[in-house]
Amino acid sequence: MSPPGRPRPLSLMFLLGMGMASERISCPSRCSCQYLEVNCTGQQLLEFPADIPLDTRQLILVANNISYLPAVELSFLADLVYLDCSKNLLGDDLDFTFIGMTKLVYLDLSFNNLTQVTFSTFSHLLSLVVLKISDNPNLVAIRKDAFTNNTWLRHLDVSRTGLTFLDTSTVRDLPNLRFLGLSDNLWHCNCSFLDFVTWMTESNVNFPDADNITCYTPEGLRALRMPAVQAQLHFSCLTQLYKQDYVFLCLVGFCIFLAGTTTAWLAGICVVTYEVRASKGGEEEEEEEDRA
Repeated sequence: MSPPGRPRPLSLMFLLGMGMASERISCPSRCSCQYLEVNCTGQQLLEFPADIPLDTRQLILVANNISYLPAVELSFLADLVYLDCSKNLLGDDLDFTFIGMTKLVYLDLSFNNLTQVTFSTFSHLLSLVVLKISDNPNLVAIRKDAFTNNTWLRHLDVSRTGLTFLDTSTVRDLPNLRFLGLSDNLWHCNCSFLDFVTWMTESNVNFPDADNITCYTPEGLRALRMPAVQAQLHFSCLTQLYKQDYVFLCLVGFCIFLAGTTTAWLAGICVVTYEVRASKGGEEEEEEEDRA
């Protein structure tokens, strides 16, 4: 007989078998699971997988047909630090999707259908270090305050999107940013873009594939790389006057002319009034002398 208080070998094997079975049951269908990792790569999933273990640290959903990420289900994965959703159909609105994922460090949303990034898209990801949103051809807008709360962000990739403009403060105010992918976008290199180009040349950030960070418009600057663009924009934006500038100068000139004319007219009235009063005073004095 086995000593009291110790489980029999058969009972122990049964318990271990039940534990292994429960682990298998908790793994989502068509996915593979190992310690703290769930991998559902290339399974043609149409929806976010159910029954993901709550202690999962790494979730890989690459190359599926998922078009929606449920915020509630994601919020249950409070320990998740790595999420790869690249090569799916995610698009439109992701605001407040990652509201409960404060420990997430790595997020890959490349090769999807994202259209914009607002403050509410990633604002709850306070620990985010790597963010990849490249290869989203419909991504046309990243709001000025989009990464305000992502102060730990070190690696940001927005290459090969539909972006034509990026406000300088969007990336300049990220204290830990060291890697910024900008290549093969449709950059519109006008005077508003000069500040961003200047920041690029003066910052310590690494810009990979720098030879492909070029202007798309206007036609005269197409395919021109950023260092050369800075010189061109400095010359054209700081020395050239545009139609609105001429209108402004004409308006200022008219105002100066009007002010001068009005001042001269008022001065003339004052002089005439003074002379009239002075002449009247002289006549009155002469009349008083004659009477005396």
